[in-house]
Amino acid sequence: MRSQDIATRFGVSRFPVGQALQLLAEKGVLSHEHNRGYFVAEGTPPSGEALGLAEPDSVTKAYFRIADDHLCGRLSEQVTESDLRDSYELTRAELNAVLTRISQEGWAERRPGYGWSFTPVLTTPESLEQTYRLRLALEPAALLEPGYHLAPESIAACRAAERRLLDGAIETDSADALHERGVRFHETIVAGSGNPFFLETIRRINRIRRLLSYRSMLDRKRYRKQCEEHLAILDSLAAGRQEEAAERLRQHLGHTIENLSSIRPLLAP
Repeated sequence: MRSQDIATRFGVSRFPVGQALQLLAEKGVLSHEHNRGYFVAEGTPPSGEALGLAEPDSVTKAYFRIADDHLCGRLSEQVTESDLRDSYELTRAELNAVLTRISQEGWAERRPGYGWSFTPVLTTPESLEQTYRLRLALEPAALLEPGYHLAPESIAACRAAERRLLDGAIETDSADALHERGVRFHETIVAGSGNPFFLETIRRINRIRRLLSYRSMLDRKRYRKQCEEHLAILDSLAAGRQEEAAERLRQHLGHTIENLSSIRPLLAP
């Protein structure tokens, strides 16, 4: 199993792939041979549950129920774990898994001493459009920063992620997987600016728009065009044509703003 091939397929660097391969070898799924790499181990592989890799369906369902209730204002700003367990009929382990995911995504945080607080997120179509207008002002400008450089392996990883969607994953990926792919693409090309202020601003916007973004995934017809536009931007960056890439990115974000009107019913509480 070649780590570079896996990294390209999933749109990540080789470092986390290497860590994952090492973990799977420790659990007996893979075998490692010195100077040759990793190979699939013989025999029947253990189940995902046995490996501790499978997320119970109840956890995923509870995550999206809590997300929707928070988005619609049905949850208090501050809650206790006991209240959440009772409201969503979760065990302590299940609730811990849900809250770990939510806190990692940045829309809730543990209060000092007791309970949890939800952080502000976008809750209306109008606020989502405002974030796109801010991105329209910032992201193309990031591509025009002096010394802009996007590594060839980053371009290759982004291309692989877009082509995977065009090959059928648009219809099969989960809402959060689609969201993460879009976030990864835009943060990657902005990171090429070398300007941390551009990147931090875009990351903050992405955190607070996450829940509305999940709702927008219910309409997937527009994603093929988005993938094609992403690939065109990557082509320009690979050729060193920053101004062309910035213009294509400007048009891409403009198309997204125009399309928001067609999915407003999905975004409304």
